[in-house]
Amino acid sequence: MGIWGSIFLLFLILISTYESFAKEGSAEELNEEFTEGLLLRPLPDRKVLAHFHFQSSVPPTRTYGRHHHLFPKSIYQLINKFRVREMELSFTQGRWNYERWGGYDPISSSNAKPPGVELWAIFDVPLDQVDASWKNLTHALSGLFCASINFLEHSTSYSAPQWSFRSFAGKLRYGTLPREAVCTENLTPWLKLLPCRDKAGISALMDRPSIYRGYYHSQRLHFTSDEYDTAKSNSGIMLEQTLTVVLQPNTLGARAMVSGKTLQPSWSLSSLFGRKVHGKCSVSKSSNVYVQFEQNLLSELKEVWKESEESERGILTHNNLWTNPIFEMSASPHRIVKEVGNSQQEDSSILYEFSVEDFNDSEPFDLGLKWKLPVAWSCQQAPLRASRFLMGSGNERGAIAISLKSSGNNNTQRVGCSENGSQLRIDIFQVVPWYVKVYYHTLKVFIDGELQSTMENIEKMHISSSEDKVSPGVMEMILRLPCGVKTAALTLEFDKGFLHIDEYPPDANQGFDIPSAVVSFTDFQASIGFEDNFLNKLPILNELQERKHVICYTEVLLVPLTTPDFSMPYNVITITCTVFALYFGSLLNALRRRVGEEERLLKSKAAKKRGPLTSILSKLFAKLTGRPIKPPETPSASPSSINYKVIVKVILVAGMAVGWQYYFR
Repeated sequence: MGIWGSIFLLFLILISTYESFAKEGSAEELNEEFTEGLLLRPLPDRKVLAHFHFQSSVPPTRTYGRHHHLFPKSIYQLINKFRVREMELSFTQGRWNYERWGGYDPISSSNAKPPGVELWAIFDVPLDQVDASWKNLTHALSGLFCASINFLEHSTSYSAPQWSFRSFAGKLRYGTLPREAVCTENLTPWLKLLPCRDKAGISALMDRPSIYRGYYHSQRLHFTSDEYDTAKSNSGIMLEQTLTVVLQPNTLGARAMVSGKTLQPSWSLSSLFGRKVHGKCSVSKSSNVYVQFEQNLLSELKEVWKESEESERGILTHNNLWTNPIFEMSASPHRIVKEVGNSQQEDSSILYEFSVEDFNDSEPFDLGLKWKLPVAWSCQQAPLRASRFLMGSGNERGAIAISLKSSGNNNTQRVGCSENGSQLRIDIFQVVPWYVKVYYHTLKVFIDGELQSTMENIEKMHISSSEDKVSPGVMEMILRLPCGVKTAALTLEFDKGFLHIDEYPPDANQGFDIPSAVVSFTDFQASIGFEDNFLNKLPILNELQERKHVICYTEVLLVPLTTPDFSMPYNVITITCTVFALYFGSLLNALRRRVGEEERLLKSKAAKKRGPLTSILSKLFAKLTGRPIKPPETPSASPSSINYKVIVKVILVAGMAVGWQYYFR
């Protein structure tokens, strides 16, 4: 019995040990996480791109519970109250310059947004409840972010894409507000969702004047949830907050010149944002700053490196890359990360990683980049450059044109054509307000200036015609173009509608906005692969490695509509009030006046004003003329006589007033 008892006891100890390890492992998996990161990239037009990335994650409610320590409570309540599966909200000021800042990279594909507010959401509710959930969500977001998002509640302000924008047909709603102004009132609630807000960590760099004086500013909030999806049980809720800013470094005095060429401006964190990093956020799992040199820049650096005759070794393998004859960094990187798996070009992008965990108030982190030799390069472009404009004149009709021009990147076009035969597939999604009545049967396609057959170049198309004061017009199209195309254009004719006077905005004479069209290149995916597998755990690098379709937004169109004379109501109100004043004034004057008593009062006052000399002269004049002397009249108490002229005047004014009201009714 002793041997069997010891064996049984050992067996119980092993089971308890296994259960304890299992509980510890599950506890580690079910923890909330928060990470922060900053990506800096020099741009060819002497500007700097700053991309802030924050990610918060929480396990599913059924396994972790409803009480959260790091995840924002307001976002969790939105997800559970309105049953939102996925949502993205962006506030953007300015327009992304695809020619100078690039259009074929993960940052531009996911963070280059249209001006104003863009909101789309996917709901996990029955189809007949999607519109009600959307309206309630817009009101909640409007109060949360101090914006006019509630204007998207009306059916004329949002649309339901079928397949072009996202794959969730029927449960997706999409809306934009192109004229929404973005200010600090929108940024402050966005920062309150962070655990450390803007008091510690990388978010402390977000100085309001520095951010809003930039050429482009876009704050984005995106979350995914599987709270109501039984197929996924371990993802939980993932909240991603990004802030993308294009800043101009402060350069005092004239531009530095070397060999007749202009140097790129030198910059640091303190010169860009007016602040330094005093350590990481205390609850952040990782806090890193990255400096990215893209492919074209590295190719140019190699050429400049060879021309300087300092060294002929490869720039990617140089151990002292941050202190070389071309540029110099103020701090040595913690690690150098290289891109792999890019067969399009010999050179690949490179990342310099700086950790801010070891810095504090006494030794803040202030990364700086100083250029020593002039370098000129261009960012990688999308296969075609998209733009949109209006044609025609007058306030009656016109046409919308979408132009696609080759960016000159033949290698990119070749790769896309090799994956899809000999054609380029382009997805176009466009929403037009109901008062711009588009005739979709007038669609024309031009390739290299020649009119083409519409059905030969359109693979798939879905049209949702607009309905007056009910819903906007939606066009979803997959366009097929030859690989060697230089220019392509689509035109659609439209008529301008009329609005009720109550439907005009305060600045109606400025015009009405048509939201940006979304142009997607489905055969092209922008991503950056890295050689270190450990980097997959860093969210900001996961964003760069995620394969996304190349997407660009066109310009916002300003359509002038026929506007009424808004001064006419004022004129009508003025003349009506004048007539009423004359009518009631005359009526009250006639009803309140006592004519007989007033005449007697005037005569008595005149008699009292007569002096002795005046009475003597009047008596003398009466004797000379032989007239009897009139005694002074005394007021009597008899009722005043009725003045018929006054009654006629009152009746005349009353008749005019009645006729005026009857005529204008």
